[in-house]
Amino acid sequence: MANELKFGLYGLHRGSSADPATMARRARLAEDAGFESLWVGDHIALPDNDEDSREQPRIEALVALAHLAALTDRIRLGAGVIVLPQRQPVLLAKQLASIDHLSGGRLTVGIGVGYVEPELSALGVPLSERGARTDEYLAAMRALWAEPAPHFEGRFVAFANVFERPRPVQRPRPPIVVGGHSPAAYRRATEQGNGWYGWELDLGQTAAALTGLREASKRWNRPTDLGNLEITVTPDRIPDPATARQYAALGVHRLLLQPPTMDGPAMDHLITLAAQTLINQP
Repeated sequence: MANELKFGLYGLHRGSSADPATMARRARLAEDAGFESLWVGDHIALPDNDEDSREQPRIEALVALAHLAALTDRIRLGAGVIVLPQRQPVLLAKQLASIDHLSGGRLTVGIGVGYVEPELSALGVPLSERGARTDEYLAAMRALWAEPAPHFEGRFVAFANVFERPRPVQRPRPPIVVGGHSPAAYRRATEQGNGWYGWELDLGQTAAALTGLREASKRWNRPTDLGNLEITVTPDRIPDPATARQYAALGVHRLLLQPPTMDGPAMDHLITLAAQTLINQP
């Protein structure tokens, strides 16, 4: 497999992996198998008509990342993605900096606007404000992580001369990956992010998304080849080696693999399969 294509594992916060002993075993197994990163998602309260089972256990994303940091030594850790408008940004900046500190600088922060209206409403966020809050919260967190005397004045959050220590190990901040397929998401990725994340995309959908990103890059001071913007995709299915190479040829830097179900032993089977057919191939 091309050296530039990395493989991450998605889902150790859900389903059968929510069992503490199972999560620990699978995290160490994935690290030993050569996965580059472990990623978790962020849903706090799902409605009863959501396509994902409301009864399936989900460990809260930041708790899961902190726990995975303690369970592992080398593998990177990613949030794919935090629903930013439903998080208080001053607190979130502190939590993420703490995880980056405790993991020795292994954190990647994925953010998105969210789409589940009952979940956003339960956390006090109108659906109509999610985009504006995302832009503002991201700017506020960047100020807390990077400015010598943080100051921010916005519509939803304001502070002056408040300090959060320790700062993130990765300076000036952990990598920011923006998820989503709207023009606004492409703008955030190319204007403010270090990367972009696409969820359950086949090769054609990935190519279309990269076209959208390139168009956005022309307006936000990145070269039209996207420069050093890192592209992460969760494929619509587990790829074979030839398909993985096709993703890489499109410009994808990382594939996040997930099993067809988060229940039962499917995650173990995926880790073994990926190690044999994808990760350790020349």
